[in-house]
Amino acid sequence: MIKACDLARNGIVSIGGAPYIVEELKVSTPSARGAAAIFRFRFRNLITKTKLDQACHGDDKFDELDFEKRPVQFLYREQSGVYTFMDTEDYSQFSLNADELGDQVYFLVEDMEDIKALIVNGTPVAIELPPNVVLKIADCEPTMKGQTVTARTKSAKLSTGLSVQVPEYITPGEMVKIDTRTGDFLGRA
Repeated sequence: MIKACDLARNGIVSIGGAPYIVEELKVSTPSARGAAAIFRFRFRNLITKTKLDQACHGDDKFDELDFEKRPVQFLYREQSGVYTFMDTEDYSQFSLNADELGDQVYFLVEDMEDIKALIVNGTPVAIELPPNVVLKIADCEPTMKGQTVTARTKSAKLSTGLSVQVPEYITPGEMVKIDTRTGDFLGRA
C-alpha cells in the first residue's frame, strides 16, 4: 500500500485491479487549523487510456502495482500508426498503437534508446521516455538579418511533427534538445 501523500507525477498504482499512472497532482492546503490537505489526482488507465479524477486525504492508501520496467529501443513506425519497440535485454519485439502512446509519438525517432517499457502481467502497456531528446528542426521562419540573441522566439516544426517555440537564431536542419515532459525547447544539441 502507498499513501496518497507519497505519490508523485508518473507514479503507478492499482485502482480496482487496473494499472493507473498519475498524470496530474494538485495539493490544496486549507487555512483552518487541524484541517487535512486535499490531494487531487488525475489518473490515466494504462490499458484503456481513460481518465479518472480523484480527491483524497494524505493518509488514504492505494494498492501498489506489480510492474516491471525494461530498457527498450524504438525501431520503426508503420504507415498504419503502429510503433515497434525491441527489448534490449532479450531482443523480443512488441508494438503499441499511436493512440496508446498519445503525445509521446512526437518524441520518437528511429533507433532511439534510453526508453523504458512498463510491463504489467507480462504485457507492455506503456513507455517512459528519457527526460529530454535531441530532434532535428524541419522547418521554421527565416532569421531576419540584424537580429540578436534575445528572448524573442519563433515557431518551429520538428522532424517528428511537433511544433515548439525556439529562439530567433535557430535555423532549419539544426539539432535541438527538447524536454519530453513539457515539450519545451532546452537548447542546441
